[in-house]
Amino acid sequence: MKKITRKWITAALAAAAAVSLTACGSGANTQESEAGSSEPVVVKVGVVGEYNAQWDTINELLADDGIQVELVKFTDYAAPNRALDDGEIDLNAFQHKAFLANDIQQKGYDIVDIGDTIIAPLGIYNNKDKISSIEDIKDGDVIAIPSDLTNGGRALKLLEAAGLIECDPAKGVVPTKADITKYNTQIEIMEAESATLANILPDCAAAIINGGNAFTAGLNPLTDTIFVEDVNPETNPAVPDLVNVIVARTEDKDNETYLKIVEAYHTAEVQETIEEEYQGAFVCAWEGAE
Repeated sequence: MKKITRKWITAALAAAAAVSLTACGSGANTQESEAGSSEPVVVKVGVVGEYNAQWDTINELLADDGIQVELVKFTDYAAPNRALDDGEIDLNAFQHKAFLANDIQQKGYDIVDIGDTIIAPLGIYNNKDKISSIEDIKDGDVIAIPSDLTNGGRALKLLEAAGLIECDPAKGVVPTKADITKYNTQIEIMEAESATLANILPDCAAAIINGGNAFTAGLNPLTDTIFVEDVNPETNPAVPDLVNVIVARTEDKDNETYLKIVEAYHTAEVQETIEEEYQGAFVCAWEGAE
C-alpha cells in the first residue's frame, strides 16, 4: 500500500464530512454500506489523550469497507469504560489488560477486550531543574505516581526496579504504598490522577508517567526519562497484563464491523504510523507486530 499522507487523510475526511454521519448501535455491520448506502457505518471509539494518528491510518484502510471510526475523547481514565457499558460509545481503546480487569471487578461492567494494540511503558520523568539521574534522588524528594490501583502498583514496582524502595513480594505486580517494606531512599510518594502527572512535574523531583500521557504533554520517552519500565516479557512477567486493548461490550465481541477495526489496527501500515509518530513512546504489541 502506498504510504498514507496527511494530505490524503484530510481529503478523505473532507469527503466523508459531505454526508450525514450517524453513530452505529451495538449490532452494527458492514452490510448496510455494501448494499449501496452512501453513508459509512460510523463506530464511536473512546480514547484518552492526543496520540491518535493511528486512527487516521485505520480510517484510510477501512474506507473500502464503508467503515469510519469517530473518536470520542475523554480527559480521564474513569469515564471510557462507563461510557462503553452505558452504550454511549461502541468501543474504547485507552487501557491495559490489568486496568480493564480491575475496573470490571470493581464496577461490574459487562465489557471485554477484543484485540491487543500497544504497550505504553512507564517512565520516570525528571524535573531537570532538580535532578538529572536516579542517583540524584535524595531523602525528602517528592515522586508523583498514578493514583489508580493498577498503574499506581505498576509505578511502585518501577521505583523498586530503580532501587529506591522495596515492596512486599507477596503483593505481586500491584502493591500499594502500604506494601512498601523498605525505603532505600526516603522519598515522599505523592499520588495523582494519571493525566495530571506531567502538569505537576515542576513541583516534584520526578513523576512516573505512561507513554500516552507523556506524549500528550510533549515529553519524549527517549530523552526526558531517567528510568524506563522493562517491557520484555522474558524478564518482566507482568508484561502480558500491560498490553493495551480495544474493548467492546461483551454482547458485541463477535461484531463483524468491530473485528474489522481490530484487523485494520493489526497491520504494517498502523505499525509504521505508530513508530514514526510517537518516537518510542509505544511498543506495538499485537501478534505479528515486528
